[in-house]
Amino acid sequence: MKETKSSYYRKLFEAMHFKPCPVPEGFPAEGECWQLTGDGGGGYYWVYEAGDRYNIKIHDFWFREDTVTNMSIPECLSVTWYESISGEELQPYRKLNCHMVKSFLGGYHPYRALIHRGVPIRSIGIEYRPAYYEAYLKEQFGDLYQSPADAFRSLDETADFPEMSRLLRELWRYQGRGLPATLYYDAKAAEALSLVFERHRKLNERRKVPVAESDQVMLQSLSAYIGDHYADSLSIEMLAKIACMGTTKLKRCFKIYFDCTVADYIQRVRIDQAEHLLAYTDLPVGEVAKAVGYTAAGHFAELFRSAKGILPLEFRKAMWERQG
Repeated sequence: MKETKSSYYRKLFEAMHFKPCPVPEGFPAEGECWQLTGDGGGGYYWVYEAGDRYNIKIHDFWFREDTVTNMSIPECLSVTWYESISGEELQPYRKLNCHMVKSFLGGYHPYRALIHRGVPIRSIGIEYRPAYYEAYLKEQFGDLYQSPADAFRSLDETADFPEMSRLLRELWRYQGRGLPATLYYDAKAAEALSLVFERHRKLNERRKVPVAESDQVMLQSLSAYIGDHYADSLSIEMLAKIACMGTTKLKRCFKIYFDCTVADYIQRVRIDQAEHLLAYTDLPVGEVAKAVGYTAAGHFAELFRSAKGILPLEFRKAMWERQG
């Protein structure tokens, strides 16, 4: 008998010591729930299965030890919002970030990641199966839209998708049952898919005005400059001079090339460096804030929590416990 996607995930979670349990308070009423048991950690995995079309899944669990995941995921397209996570994807290598909307394409290569201990994985996502998105595209666009994978691939990871993060958070709070829940989830699944395709269309429109090769070289140099001077006061006027552009052109080209604003890019570099200082030094939080370019420790703490899902001291505690 051919293994279904649902049975695949059940076997996977059973192997990771998740056991079926009643749906706890704080999760949608409809759907199934699994609890992480034993010495591995704690928390829940909730899923709503819509046949062979899509599923909605919520992760809210943590591992007691650093855990490497290695999953060969069946063909699918998914979009997920992360409220909290700490770790690294391993293939290719990059940090896992929270308060992000992230896409994943299953069926191409195994998903490998190192999840840090003690920091909860809190996320909600919709995973679409080919039978659903291919039929949806045919119905909505006919032969005009040929590559759903490209639309999801272009999303990758972004903090600049408020419509999607809002939709997914609304799903987490929904408490309907029965037919109303079926209709609600069907509508939200279709809406989320439309948001991905519309975002892709707008991105393609924006890229019809490409960044010139000479400007790309200047943007790469500017990125290196920011990496060396993130703790300095970096005004847009000074950065524009370094890039040999006007401020308006810099903002436009930077957004197209890096898919984020200049300010967001600087903040990401600063928070990444702060993460290293918190994990591997005993500098007080106020000194860490100053070292990465923030004069107010309270403001830095809020920015760090927004980026990583937990406060700096909580992050340091989790990292130090992990190291020793």
